Amino acid sequence: MKREAQMNIFDILGPVMVGPSSSHTAGAVRIGLVTRRLLGEKVKTARIGMYGSFAATGKGHGTDRALVAGLLGMEPDDIRIPDSFAQAEREKMKFQIGEISLSGAHPNTAVLKVEGVSGRKLEVQASSLGGGRIMINRLDGIEVNCTCEMPTLIVHNIDQPGHVAKVTSMLFESNINIANMSLYRDRRGGIAVMVIEADKEIPEQMLEWLKQQEGIKKVTYINAAKGEEKNGL
Repeated sequence: MKREAQMNIFDILGPVMVGPSSSHTAGAVRIGLVTRRLLGEKVKTARIGMYGSFAATGKGHGTDRALVAGLLGMEPDDIRIPDSFAQAEREKMKFQIGEISLSGAHPNTAVLKVEGVSGRKLEVQASSLGGGRIMINRLDGIEVNCTCEMPTLIVHNIDQPGHVAKVTSMLFESNINIANMSLYRDRRGGIAVMVIEADKEIPEQMLEWLKQQEGIKKVTYINAAKGEEKNGL
């Protein structure tokens, strides 16, 4: 589905932020924060790989500290961002940061492999697009390409007929319009991913119903405007 270019006051003025660069600092914080929201719980350990410009100039722009700050739950305007390493130590979050090589990735890209306090694991590849905006490129190795700026529903399911119809019918019955929708899978008959950006919030009872459906492996919901995330198996 083709995305329409949109411009708002945020695009013109840029984000309210701590740090010298909207792409290397504010965007990096958002990458860490969305990763934490996708995980659905506090991060216990993290392996962070920086690529391209992130790797070349990241330390000078505080990209490493910004990514850790986001994983700790900080927003781009949090004055504690420069102190995020020490804050991580206080919260007993262990992390490793290094440079990585990727093929064809955006120059401001990070790969975060995280484990939560319950043992849940997640791998996120994301890029910073400028002005504090980000794109989630891959989840657990599967291409997704979503910004998570709108209420976003991410469904992992067995690649079988009927799941897309089930989810879209659920939204239709609740009068929720789909703004953007993308479908991905790792292989035929393997694991498929639906990424749906909606025009309004998705009720909690709908998410709980969806989690109970046969063939649904994981349901993640992010409402960035409210700083909310729901994650379930």
